[in-house]
Amino acid sequence: MNLSETQRITIEKHVETFLTKPGALLPLMHAIQDSLGYIPEDSYPIISSAYNLSIAEIHGFVTFYHHFRTSPSGKNILQVCRAESCQSMGSESIENYCKKVLGVDYHETSKDGVITLEPVYCLGNCACSPSVMMNDKVIGRVTPEKIDNIIKAVKQS
Repeated sequence: MNLSETQRITIEKHVETFLTKPGALLPLMHAIQDSLGYIPEDSYPIISSAYNLSIAEIHGFVTFYHHFRTSPSGKNILQVCRAESCQSMGSESIENYCKKVLGVDYHETSKDGVITLEPVYCLGNCACSPSVMMNDKVIGRVTPEKIDNIIKAVKQS
């Protein structure tokens, strides 16, 4: 296993916390990602053993939910909404612009480690489509100029 001792202890504590709770897998994964920033694939055997699930089941669970990451993210997360309302208002051109400007595809991090680009399937901001979310802030009526300003702001912080 390539987990650090600190990561292993953190994961084991979370596993113990949720072990006896019904439907524990989802909150367990959130807790691990909240603590580590992602769910390391090397944690699957620990979780598998504790919950009597196969490693394939753990992998399937983690990869089913778009929110979970299996590798560290950048300092900031830029999510581009891909739901129908945003698509009808031009989010595809926004997503292509983000990919071009950042030099990454979805689930990748810019070379400077500042921004990870992620798809999201509805930010609940349909009246202001197209929308993105930078970290915890939803931004509507996005244009390439707004994307430039968003990126500039996080790189300066």
